Amino acid sequence: MIHWARLFATARRMTRATTASPTDAAPATRRALDARGSLLMLVFCAALGLQQVAIKAVAADIAPLAQIGIRSLLAAVLVVGVAWARGVRPTHARAVFWPGVAAGIGFACEFSLVALGLGYTTASHMSVFLYTAPIFAALGLHFLVPGEQLGPRHWAGIALAFAGIVCAMAPWQNSNGTDVAGLIIGDLLGTLAGLGWAATTIVIRTTRLSEERPVLTLSYQLTIAGVALVLVAGLFGDLSTIRVTPLMLASMSFQTLGIAFGMLLLWFALLRRYLASRLGVFSFLSPVFGVLFGALLLGEPLTANFVLGGIAILAGVVLVSAPTRRTRDPA
Repeated sequence: MIHWARLFATARRMTRATTASPTDAAPATRRALDARGSLLMLVFCAALGLQQVAIKAVAADIAPLAQIGIRSLLAAVLVVGVAWARGVRPTHARAVFWPGVAAGIGFACEFSLVALGLGYTTASHMSVFLYTAPIFAALGLHFLVPGEQLGPRHWAGIALAFAGIVCAMAPWQNSNGTDVAGLIIGDLLGTLAGLGWAATTIVIRTTRLSEERPVLTLSYQLTIAGVALVLVAGLFGDLSTIRVTPLMLASMSFQTLGIAFGMLLLWFALLRRYLASRLGVFSFLSPVFGVLFGALLLGEPLTANFVLGGIAILAGVVLVSAPTRRTRDPA
């Protein structure tokens, strides 16, 4: 049985460790996932798998673009407060201004594409195509960052996990009036959102943001995305059509506190401690959770192909995440 109090205490300690001043500690040494990191990534993936379902479930009450913009602004206030409490000051923000702006623009593009894509495709489809990001990120980091090179086993794991995703989501029945063209547009937007996520990861890992406090990076991302998306939502008239319902309030609370604040902060803490390519491929579990939650909460179909694809995804994650002799934790 999982000891949840201990799990979240571990997450809190990791976040504190990664928010320490770079001048007060030795540079972080990233390593392969250990048991603690894998368990935290499992929680992270489950929460992100629920994210698309939470957005889609209340799309009739509040447009996806407005949801993401508002939650980003609210979470930005919380993260900036945490950053100030951790000792982050304007001088620190100015030192990484342009990388921070680049990360914020990538973040805004990613989630604007998610919001637009959910208007065409299902939450399950969006979960799958958004999480092609680890493929693009692992490939980019392989060529750009020393120590992130992938071996034959890792390449095999990436290929197997990607094949599992294709297998899990390919057999859609279009005989019930499904808008195939709309699905293709939504899936394409989801893939582009995955590229945006991967580009953001690469920016963080190849600039001074790599060794900065996670709360500073997240402050840039949430602030820029929140301001930009709320302005765009206002131009589209999405802010004037919001209907306040209990489900809408529950969804927005989860998205703001659970995703935009808690899980994204945890992601950056993990990104600074573990090898990004290993974390990225582990996140292939997110679409598995996304499809499961879609089936349970939105009535989206669960096929035998998904079960087979899920097994392939898990096998790929094990191939990429299992530590080697070189990267095994000394503890």
